[in-house]
Amino acid sequence: MITLTRKDNNTRLELPEQLRWTDEHDWSPLAQAQPQYSLGGAVIVHDLADPQNIRLSIRPDNASDFAQWFYFRLQGAAYQNCVMHFENAASSAYPSGWEDYQARASYDRQNWFCVPTRYENGVLTIEHTPLSNSVYYAYFEPYSSEQHLNLLGDAQGSGLCQIDDLGSTVEGRDINLLTIGNQVESDLKIWIIARQHPGETMAEWFIEGLLARLLDPQDPTARALLDSATFYVVPNMNPDGSALGNLRTNAAGANLNREWLSPSEERSPEVFYVREKMRETGVDLFLDIHGDEGLPYIFVAGTEGVPGYGPRIAALESRFKAAFAAASPDFQDEHGYEKDRPGQADLSMATNWVGNTFDCLAYTLEMPFKDNHNLPDDDFGWNGQRSLRLGEAMLSAILNVVGDLR
Repeated sequence: MITLTRKDNNTRLELPEQLRWTDEHDWSPLAQAQPQYSLGGAVIVHDLADPQNIRLSIRPDNASDFAQWFYFRLQGAAYQNCVMHFENAASSAYPSGWEDYQARASYDRQNWFCVPTRYENGVLTIEHTPLSNSVYYAYFEPYSSEQHLNLLGDAQGSGLCQIDDLGSTVEGRDINLLTIGNQVESDLKIWIIARQHPGETMAEWFIEGLLARLLDPQDPTARALLDSATFYVVPNMNPDGSALGNLRTNAAGANLNREWLSPSEERSPEVFYVREKMRETGVDLFLDIHGDEGLPYIFVAGTEGVPGYGPRIAALESRFKAAFAAASPDFQDEHGYEKDRPGQADLSMATNWVGNTFDCLAYTLEMPFKDNHNLPDDDFGWNGQRSLRLGEAMLSAILNVVGDLR
């Protein structure tokens, strides 16, 4: 107990031991619920009073109702059992994505691992005892803007890559295009884009692996490909959404993978400028790299439903999938999306629009936010490094079909 005594009349005032001074003349007891830890990032915080009952919500994209992505830092909770409840998980974009899902955590933002996660009665709960005061949690291993810039720098430093900016996003960020190859008229034109949906960070991890192998002058597969093909790669189609912590949309609230039929410079400049460049170069093979919230597999989705689909593309698809499966045991072709019926494809989607417009082999590649059930890893799940290795393997599948793309 603290006692204050007035000198003029010896009046005593007893104060609690824990108190907060609001100014030099006043005080109030410290709130007993005031935590000694803090939490901040891409998440909505409701209550931090009890570390075993931290109440959170997943925040939506900045200009749409899509909500699934989270990434935040918890500070000051070392060796405390922390139980974090996402109270709005049932109203997220893909509630089925929480079933059998494990959140990711890291102490240094470089080494990420799975932490116990459960989904019950519409609430997603992470329960973890941090071993350090500072710990990060994320929906999936992030791919930061700093990593993106390093990716560009490494590619340019190889001496084999040209970097151009096709235009600006809604918020004025650059739309980067990497061109690798001789860029002669006779070259096959291979286009690969990633992160139309910014929260699908495994897509840019995939691109990092693909570029590292493609730019390796000692890799025979890369050398053989570059003898006959020029690669056009957009590592991040949605820089605004990535910076804003969005799951699925750009700064204007546009789902870029529904904008390909009629993009505009105002609402979807990212698609508009990439599409214009494609018309300039032509396309012989197209890959759109994504992540899927619900299915715990690596799979591809083709163009079976576009008007121009026929035996030539079907044969290329079969060869491509067989070669990809041989190159990477992570890939499989048993589980995936239901195929579109003939003539029923949604041409506002990138793969369908490109495949139909250029009469070329076109695929959407999907990787899981969960683990790959075919080759599970209880400690790390599907992660950045496994995505990177899959990107490396993709070049072997491309080489298998490159001679018959025209």
